[in-house]
Amino acid sequence: MTNRALSARSSCPRFAIHGWLGLSLIAVFWPLNWLLTGPRTHWGFFPLWLGYCLAVDAWVLYRRGTSLLTRNWRKYVGLFALSAPVWWLFEALNWRTQNWHYAGRELFTDLEYGMLASLSFSTVMPAVFGTAELVASFGFVRRLGRGPVVRPGRRTTLAFFVVGLGMLALMVAWPLYFFPFIWLWAYFVVEPVNVWLGNRSLAEGTQAGDWRPVVALWLGGLVCGFFWEMWNFFSYPKWMYTVPWVDFWRVFEMPLLGYGGYLPFALELYALYHLVVGLLGQKSTDYVRVAPDTNPTAV
Repeated sequence: MTNRALSARSSCPRFAIHGWLGLSLIAVFWPLNWLLTGPRTHWGFFPLWLGYCLAVDAWVLYRRGTSLLTRNWRKYVGLFALSAPVWWLFEALNWRTQNWHYAGRELFTDLEYGMLASLSFSTVMPAVFGTAELVASFGFVRRLGRGPVVRPGRRTTLAFFVVGLGMLALMVAWPLYFFPFIWLWAYFVVEPVNVWLGNRSLAEGTQAGDWRPVVALWLGGLVCGFFWEMWNFFSYPKWMYTVPWVDFWRVFEMPLLGYGGYLPFALELYALYHLVVGLLGQKSTDYVRVAPDTNPTAV
C-alpha cells in the first residue's frame, strides 16, 4: 500500500461508537416490536427510535464532521425533553380532529399512558432534526439553485400570522373539512413570532432565495414519517388513522396523501424549537444545522 493510500485511509472518518450502539438497538428492538405477541411496543418503541436517532447522528458525524450529539450533548438531551410536550400539543388538537387513535390504549391507566407515551414522543425532534442534517449533507441538496425570494417584512410576517390563526380557528370550528391545518397552522403562527423576537428562522434563508434548509427539513420529516409508519404497522399498541376524504391507497396504516403532512410538520418542529430556545436566551443558536455545508468533510 502506498504512503498516499495509507494517509487517505488514516484521515477517513470512522463510524462513531454511538452509531454502532444505535444500530444494535434497532437490530434488537425492531424484531421484538414486530414478532412478539401481546403488548410490547410500549416498552420497545423508545429504544428502537433511540437507536435510529443515534445511528443517524453517527452517520451525520461521518459525513459532516459534526452532529447534534457531538456539538453539545446537553442540548441533544434537551431535544428529547422538549419533543414530548411539543407532540402533546398535536395530541391535544387531535382530540378535536380525531384523525388517529391508539389501539391498545385501554390496557393502561391514564398515568401509565401519559408516562409511556411521553417517553415515546421524546424521540420525535432528535429523529427529524438528525435526519434533516443528514439530508443536507448530500450533493443533490447542496446543489439546489436559487428559489423564490420570501422576505420576512412586516406585511409578510403579519399575513403569515393571521393566516395561521385563521387555520387554527377553522380546524377547531370545522375539523371535518379543515383537519389538514393541524400540520400547517403552527408554522404560520410561530415563524413570524421568531422573526419578530429575533430568533433563528427559516426566513433567514428564503429572504435570499435559499430553500435548501426547508428542503432538508421536508425530506427529513418524510423519511422519519416512512419509518414511523413502517415500524408501527406490526407493532402493538399502535396508532391507526380515521382520515376523512383521503382514506385510500394506504401505505402501512397511513393513507398515501397523509404523508404530505410530514413535510410541514418538520417546519413546525423547527419553528417551535427555536421559539423555546429563543425565549431561553439563545436567539441566534445554530445548533440545528439544516443548511448544507459549504465545504463538507465527506461526500
